[in-house]
Amino acid sequence: MKIKDLPTSEMPRERMLKYGVENLSNVDLLSILLRTGIKDMNVSELAISILNQIGGIQKLSTIGVRELSNIKGMGSVKAITILAAIELGNRVNAKEIDFNIPLTNGEVVFNSFKRFFINQTQEKFMAIYLDTKKRFIAYKIIAIGTLDRTLVHPRDIFHEAIKNAASSIILMHNHPSGVLLPSKEDEEFTRVIMECGKMMNIPIIDHIITNGREYYSYYDEHHQKD
Repeated sequence: MKIKDLPTSEMPRERMLKYGVENLSNVDLLSILLRTGIKDMNVSELAISILNQIGGIQKLSTIGVRELSNIKGMGSVKAITILAAIELGNRVNAKEIDFNIPLTNGEVVFNSFKRFFINQTQEKFMAIYLDTKKRFIAYKIIAIGTLDRTLVHPRDIFHEAIKNAASSIILMHNHPSGVLLPSKEDEEFTRVIMECGKMMNIPIIDHIITNGREYYSYYDEHHQKD
């Protein structure tokens, strides 16, 4: 059953026009994105079923497209639509990166890019590219891994650096476990990639590890010990 087949009083879009989007229920909002139900279940009932299966509306920010697609009545198209809507909302509400502020310490970098790592259940690896004054040029999500592992190759990092004529790079990735201290793999990777940066004359000036709420900065840690 489609939304248009529901009684007018139950149509989420009609209620949105009459009462405003902020007054819609979670089921109404999800129903608008789903658009259609399935056999023996109208779209509102499907929305209720999905929310019950995942454990509430907040869980939508932590679920992946594959997992969401596998829920009965969902499918890849609906899953992609929902996750795209969530990301769009995040970007609308997120503070834009100030292109004129030099990214000279871990706190500034963390505050500028933490929105990419909040509530993430997979490891995500980002490279941030800077000009000669350490001002932001571009960023690139290099890889998204499993719960505790991601595969990153130096060529992917430096290819983007060359393409953007970057003078230096800041690396940033998350630990879904919440632990901020670098692992042995983090330490070895950072050492190798910094050597690559020296050879390419595009230095890696920091590597930040975050859980979306706090961060660890190789640069800050090193200079605190000096």
